[in-house]
Amino acid sequence: MLKGLTVAAAVLLSGCSLMHKPAEEPQTLHYRCGTLPLTVTLDNARQQVSFIMDGKPLTLKQTLSASGTRYSDGNYVFWSKGDGAFIERNDKIVVNDCELQSANASRE
Repeated sequence: MLKGLTVAAAVLLSGCSLMHKPAEEPQTLHYRCGTLPLTVTLDNARQQVSFIMDGKPLTLKQTLSASGTRYSDGNYVFWSKGDGAFIERNDKIVVNDCELQSANASRE
């Protein structure tokens, strides 16, 4: 009886290691917004995106969204849904019609 419990416990514990998921690597997302390229670093572990806008590096934190995924710093908003995205500055869309071209894991 004790041997059966030991085997059962070992089997259950071995399954726990499968449930542990390593931290996700940040991804580099390449968008085309009309004729302009936009490179966005998506860090799901930190729930943020980073990109350069108006000559400044920006890092926006994920915020609540009814649809899609929204990131904001209070002035800028990066909003994506599916393969599309746009950027707002002070509640006005400044970059529109962004389409995801490629995504790959980045090594920082």
